[in-house]
Amino acid sequence: MANRSQATDDRSHGPAAPVLQGGWLTRGEEGRFSAYLPRDGEVVRWTEEPGGGWSGPVSLGGDGLTQFLAVGQGADRYVHLVGVRPTGGDEGHVELVHAVQFQTGRPAAAWRPLGHSNGKSPWTGHPAVAVDALGRVYVFVRNGGGGLSVRAQKDAGGWHPWWDLLGSKTDPSPVAVTNGSGFVELYSSHAKGLVRYVQRESGAKPIREELLPASVAMGTLAAVTGPSGHVTLFYLDQEGQVMAWSPERELAPTPLGKAVGTGRLSVTRCLVGGVDHTVLAQRSEDGRLALAGYPSEQEAESLSWSETGERQGSLAAVLAQGVDGGLVAMTVADGRTPLTARQKAGAEGLLLEGWRSIG
Repeated sequence: MANRSQATDDRSHGPAAPVLQGGWLTRGEEGRFSAYLPRDGEVVRWTEEPGGGWSGPVSLGGDGLTQFLAVGQGADRYVHLVGVRPTGGDEGHVELVHAVQFQTGRPAAAWRPLGHSNGKSPWTGHPAVAVDALGRVYVFVRNGGGGLSVRAQKDAGGWHPWWDLLGSKTDPSPVAVTNGSGFVELYSSHAKGLVRYVQRESGAKPIREELLPASVAMGTLAAVTGPSGHVTLFYLDQEGQVMAWSPERELAPTPLGKAVGTGRLSVTRCLVGGVDHTVLAQRSEDGRLALAGYPSEQEAESLSWSETGERQGSLAAVLAQGVDGGLVAMTVADGRTPLTARQKAGAEGLLLEGWRSIG
């Protein structure tokens, strides 16, 4: 079956507009949020202040990064940033680079090159990053053969060489997530279905499982770890249905309802009426942010979308849980200025306050 791609596929330096992967809105140990955005060749950060306002943007450097940024956060609350940077050598060749922020509002450590799984290579896909229970970082990227490769941090510092995870014809935008056991999982799609890579031992190379035949629109994947500790993957099928798949829960690909748009999904968990819910977001057909939620890991419940905010030409979105358990949403409507909205306290259902710029 044909696989309709939703992913940017620029073979030189990647996307011309900002592309954000992972949780680019993070919450620190003290409960305050930070937001990150690639802009003008560097990464800039906004920081939530104790009174609820925001400061920034502050430059975290980057020295010529492209418009792509992947963000991952470990249980230690350290924030890991992975970007893509032209090497300055052969035309079109890029390398992956990594920086880490240890504390909310503090400067990030210097950017360090990770190279590329193909050595010297043009852009092959958008990297994904996850952090295991011991704080080790795993950076995944599609390689030149169309499969996936990973570079992982060592226990005593430094990095392992690139590991080839095998595969072919995979989605340029894989999704990495850490499960409830602290192991890293990676999800991607293929022209014929879904592919999952799983760690079975701490620090080990993720292992590719057998491809699951499925209809998948590339570039739409999102994943979340549920209350059971198992991961659920969400994606659109070729007919525009939102699908859920959770192999460790023995949940076969299950339709949840019709999507409101065609682009990538965002997902998080939060409390709605005191009950743990999984909340999905997507840009609607008319350019607004739409939200839908259901009690976590109860896929028999159908999705009901509600649109919020104004229409936008393009819309990146991320969802996070506040320290009070409520939903916090953030969008980058114009590619440069983040807007945020919080769940209305005490309101029935999933209602957001108005959008406001953070600067």
